Amino acid sequence: MSRIASVLLPMPLPEAFDYAEPEGMDLAVGDQVAAPLGPRLMRGVVVGLRDAVGGNRPLKPLAERLDEPRLPENTLEFVQWAARYAVDAPGGPLAIALRGARAPKPKPVKVLELTGAEPGKLTPARQKVLDAAAAPMSPADLARAAGVSSGVVKGLVDEGVLAVRQIVAEAAFDPPDLSRPGPELNPSQRASAEAMTALLDEDRFGVALLDGVTGSGKTEVYLEAAAHALAADPTAQVLILLPEIALTQAVIGRVAARFGAQPGEWHSDVAPPARRRTWEAVASGRCRIVVGARSALFLPFLNLRLIVVDEEHDSSFKQEEGFIYHARDLAVVRGRIEKAAVVLASATPSLESLRNAETGRYRWLRLAGRHGIARLPDIELVDLRVTPPETGRWLSPPLVTAMAETLARGEQTLLFLNRRGYAPLVLCRACGERMTAPDTDSWLVEHRYSGRLVCHLTGFSMPKPDRCPHCGAKDSLVSIGPGVERVEEEARLLFPEARVAVFSSDTVFDAREARRLVESMAAGDIDILVATQAAAKGHNFPKLTLVGVVDADLGLRGGDLRAAERTYQLLAQATGRAGRRDRPGKALLQTYAPDHAVMQALAAQDRDAFVAAEMEEREFARLPPFGRLAAVVASGTDPGQLDAFVRTMAEAAPNAEGVEVYGPADAPLGLVRGRRRKRFLVRADRTVDLSAYMATWRARVKPPASVRVAIDIDPYSFL
Repeated sequence: MSRIASVLLPMPLPEAFDYAEPEGMDLAVGDQVAAPLGPRLMRGVVVGLRDAVGGNRPLKPLAERLDEPRLPENTLEFVQWAARYAVDAPGGPLAIALRGARAPKPKPVKVLELTGAEPGKLTPARQKVLDAAAAPMSPADLARAAGVSSGVVKGLVDEGVLAVRQIVAEAAFDPPDLSRPGPELNPSQRASAEAMTALLDEDRFGVALLDGVTGSGKTEVYLEAAAHALAADPTAQVLILLPEIALTQAVIGRVAARFGAQPGEWHSDVAPPARRRTWEAVASGRCRIVVGARSALFLPFLNLRLIVVDEEHDSSFKQEEGFIYHARDLAVVRGRIEKAAVVLASATPSLESLRNAETGRYRWLRLAGRHGIARLPDIELVDLRVTPPETGRWLSPPLVTAMAETLARGEQTLLFLNRRGYAPLVLCRACGERMTAPDTDSWLVEHRYSGRLVCHLTGFSMPKPDRCPHCGAKDSLVSIGPGVERVEEEARLLFPEARVAVFSSDTVFDAREARRLVESMAAGDIDILVATQAAAKGHNFPKLTLVGVVDADLGLRGGDLRAAERTYQLLAQATGRAGRRDRPGKALLQTYAPDHAVMQALAAQDRDAFVAAEMEEREFARLPPFGRLAAVVASGTDPGQLDAFVRTMAEAAPNAEGVEVYGPADAPLGLVRGRRRKRFLVRADRTVDLSAYMATWRARVKPPASVRVAIDIDPYSFL
């Protein structure tokens, strides 16, 4: 009896499609297949099989089963759960899960191997080649291994002693060397490591929050847990998630040093053929350790035993476009599906994770002090109302003095400003026109390096004009406010002998360049590093003793409910780069609001007081972590049609106890790429299944073809 295969396609389709299984194909759940969809064949994954009993319609047969690794059932369960949670089509997370399988295969390489024929004349050089040719290798490698010229190798090929063969090189992924000793742990680290190994030994799902101040040695602790997981089961796999590509290079180096083998690397900068090699090695179990960005969570692990989410508080774990998800939250779900241990590590944990630790849902492991003799930096607030910078400058006198003293001691300074480019705003002093991107409300940011004005939201860029496009006034466009390029300019002017560098996504384009810059800073080849958040977390610079925060108030502006929490986390991470070895550190925070609770908590280094106050405010308002949020953004090119649709959508909102719907209202960024945007915000009690509520609401309305609706469960952006 033939069977029906339910096939999920990596497309925005609401459900799996049914196909007939051809005779003899013998499919299994997880197989990748070529499925006809209209006039073309699409890659899909079998998610269900059933007997074809009582069918009343003919089904298209599948074209073929692809010669690709099968997706494990746990991976498929995770993909489908993630789609339901995000109130999105399952094809979105499936496309992420298949990203490696859909990448191009590595090109075959030419190798030489022995044929068994004897050479007509055996010279000492030829004997060396025969001895070295025990395993297939390229002509150049064989000549190098034998210590002979390429002509000797070519002669043996011409005689038929060596044959040319094309092969696809398989990534090695050497197994971790678990006999290598780990670092010496202090009592606090050892206690946390033992608690993690106990969690792993229970062989069931569990979550631990590794809460340690900056420089307390959290990486060493979770690597000990990884070593235990790998030693306990020869097929076990470990995933380490990081929020920034720049951080992966440092962690990969530490993993390689600890285990004597390179881990798999997974992020957007990995070349597609290398991505495919890693994907296939994970699917076959050959790659046992993966270090990567958020999408690594969707890899087809065979036996995932430990997931580490490093810097778990970081907002970069939130994917804002396409399939919208938060990798920290989905990591916990994947751990539950895999029955694996999950470790969330941070010096400044999110309020959600702290609440789960306080209520006992997570095990709370604390590292109270820095490793070794290092201690936390002293933090001082610079009141810019009392000691402002000179006119046209951005660094205050106290900060300039501290920088001079630091340079005189041969130590390093980090100037932190979480704003790319030269200036965040360009306006005309003749008519007041603010330069914005076409069809978008976002201001254009000036970049002096390239001489262009750039929209960081849409990617639009243009040369900086010499006249105002609005009034035509010549040379009237002025730069308002500082970006990292402008701070770098000032640092070079103040300290012309200093070696100054900028670390931002505009100056560091890929993982290789990030590693080079981090290594230069760690080696002491840079005196002053001007950086955005790319350098504010996770890095260890032995000679860095001064951190200057140029605009500590920046993150407090706007209506984001997490503004205070994010600002505290970011500044605590940035100031924590100072004094991480045997040299005392110091941090100066320039602020116009020194009395703000965030600034006072940072100066006093009293995280607990800040968290308690923030928790109290959130509980009173029933906001996360004491409530749930969801956002709906509807966008369209016709303002009248969009307004009519959002009114209809508001009327269709289900009535449910414990749910409040706010809106529709204009989004703060009301125009993006020519599309008008309207927002709803939904607040729900913790007892409400918010995903189910949003799915019901979405099913009640059918937007016009020109209107798009995006749902964001637990939003982090309110623009």
